[in-house]
Amino acid sequence: MKFLIDNWMLISVALAAGGMLVWPLVAAGTAAGNLSAAAAVQLINREKAVVIDVGEPNEFAAGHVANSKNIPFGQLEDKLASTVKNKALPIIFLCPVGARAGRAVAVAQKLGYAQPQSLSGGLKAWREANLPVEKV
Repeated sequence: MKFLIDNWMLISVALAAGGMLVWPLVAAGTAAGNLSAAAAVQLINREKAVVIDVGEPNEFAAGHVANSKNIPFGQLEDKLASTVKNKALPIIFLCPVGARAGRAVAVAQKLGYAQPQSLSGGLKAWREANLPVEKV
């Protein structure tokens, strides 16, 4: 007990460092809605998921997932309801690297969509998985 009292600061630093080491694992496990490219393909094939590319039109024209629809992130709240009418369908959001897609999931949840998810790593991860990309 004397050791704990005499070294409380050292113990606090050790606990904080351990917490910082564990945090990325906990955060990655609780990040709802992040899909791998393979999981996205399964969701598209099995549950008829709708793929929404939230990149800008020029990014969409440079390459996109086949049959995906382009709604730039800034227009998502206005156009999502008219693009995906069935709120129970799974939606997969993606952008070139995945940053905007993660924010799009929050917007879709706010609008009442039941199964919005984002593609981890975005179109870059899709290409790295050697999945087909269309160009306009």
